[in-house]
Amino acid sequence: MRRLFVFDTTLRDGEQSLGMTLNVKEKLEIGHQLVKLGVDIIEAGFPASSPGDLESVRTIAREVKGVVIAGLTRAVEKDIDICAEALRQAEYPRIHTGIGVSPIHMEKKLKLTPDQVVERAVAAVKYAKKYVSDVEFFAEDAFRSDPTFLVRVIEQVINAGATVVNIPDTVGYANPWEYGELISFVIKNVKNIDKAIVSVHCHNDLGMATANTLAGIMAGAGQLEGTINGIGERAGNTSLEEVIMAIYTRGVGYGVENKINIREISATSRLVSRITGVTVPDHKAIVGANAFNHASGIHQDGVLKDRETYEIIRPETIGVPQNLISLTARSGRHALQHCLEELGYTVEGARLDDVYQRFLQLADLKKEVFDQDLHVLMGDPESIANNIALQSMSFATNGVEMATATVTLEIEGKMITDTTSGNGPVNALFNTIDLITGNIATLEDYTLKSVTRSSEALGEATVKLRYEDGRLVVGKGFSTDIIEASAKAYINALAK
Repeated sequence: MRRLFVFDTTLRDGEQSLGMTLNVKEKLEIGHQLVKLGVDIIEAGFPASSPGDLESVRTIAREVKGVVIAGLTRAVEKDIDICAEALRQAEYPRIHTGIGVSPIHMEKKLKLTPDQVVERAVAAVKYAKKYVSDVEFFAEDAFRSDPTFLVRVIEQVINAGATVVNIPDTVGYANPWEYGELISFVIKNVKNIDKAIVSVHCHNDLGMATANTLAGIMAGAGQLEGTINGIGERAGNTSLEEVIMAIYTRGVGYGVENKINIREISATSRLVSRITGVTVPDHKAIVGANAFNHASGIHQDGVLKDRETYEIIRPETIGVPQNLISLTARSGRHALQHCLEELGYTVEGARLDDVYQRFLQLADLKKEVFDQDLHVLMGDPESIANNIALQSMSFATNGVEMATATVTLEIEGKMITDTTSGNGPVNALFNTIDLITGNIATLEDYTLKSVTRSSEALGEATVKLRYEDGRLVVGKGFSTDIIEASAKAYINALAK
């Protein structure tokens, strides 16, 4: 069995697709969860792209241990200098540098000859090696390159010290048999390929990122790159959870092994969705809400007789337990702790007391508390909005459309109340919060959905605020009252 390394780029390639920048606290939360998941490498960002990204990579490098922390750079010395500084406190630092190698990239974007591209690639790797021993080289748009030229570039960057060579399908143009053939061609023709790990990085423009990645692994790649939930540029990246579970489900068929803790897959998916504001479609493979639902009568009959008739993955395998304990307002701490442990959360002592009190508040509003409610409880965004708190709100309506909202907020210990109107209660609510806080951001998106089943279900509100400087901030709020959930989401975004 070959060792397969898992490279997560949710915080870099995934984030840059969101139109927003995650703050340091959000990135750290995802980073720590990725360690629990068992990934080998976390690509924390592109330090030279902005001061915010530099600080995020620096913080993750300092705080997240037990995993390789990578930073992306162009084949430019200044980028590499900044990246090296950001990674200075990493336990295991990696600089990920590279350059375009396809004819269209060399001619149209870089305006360089092939010889100049080789020269820059080699120089970048040599320069990065002055700072770290672990250097990954990406051959951007490798799939559309001339394979013979690609072999030449890879051979020379390995000679220069590259420890990993990344062969991306940057624009998602490949199909599985062609991509597998390219990886095979590289492995067979690069004379010094035994001195480096071959990595596959695929995009999903034609819906084949997972299939292409698996084809690359079958052809001999030793590292896969992807994101949680498949978020990424355009149509997204390879979904890590899909590749991992394909390998797990098919056993020895791929001839590789990894150290992923698959019971953390579901929790990781939900965390990334909550923080980024990117909803996981119900039909999404592995982590979608319907992934383990059986609606057809024929399917239901088969599953009741033997789960393996229509279920190739048991939900508890990825951390979706089939919990037999019913949680209500009469449930004790031990029952709550047991259910949380089933979902992958470890809570003890004072933290358990705090969670239990919030659980009781929720349980008073609902006859039964479900697993999804507990996930919301454990990821309660109110803990982030600790400098702004909703104290009260009331509404008066004038006809069908107009409404007036009176809102009291506690801002850094000071109570402030104000009133204004809007086109409906939610619009009036947001206008009043803007009036109190002096917010000048524009509401770019607002969505509501039910988190759990029953008429008492928690409502999840998501707001996206766009600032004049281009920043986009996502806020989440949860409540059995959808207006309250909306207020909490708006305040959560402002607090960030």
